[in-house]
Amino acid sequence: MFDLTTATADQFDEFQDQEFVVISISEPIPLKLIEVKKLGSGERDGGAFSLLWQGPATPILSQEIHRISHPIIGEQEIFLVPVAEKDVGLQYEAVFT
Repeated sequence: MFDLTTATADQFDEFQDQEFVVISISEPIPLKLIEVKKLGSGERDGGAFSLLWQGPATPILSQEIHRISHPIIGEQEIFLVPVAEKDVGLQYEAVFT
């Protein structure tokens, strides 16, 4: 099982450009992982990092914990924050410190 409490940026690198699905709302929403960024030292082994996803223009996800699904990591709860609006939709970030 994939454990987010011990996950590292290097582990998420293999999922870059893959689709995740937000399943915690009434209509599942696809999110594409577009960036894995190391943020330096942190409390976790391997250091802090952030994940950036690209989603559709609607619906807009609120800043809160969302349940996401991926074929390899399974279902996980991740705190997503909307951070940018692009022509193709909204971007969401999760930070792991």
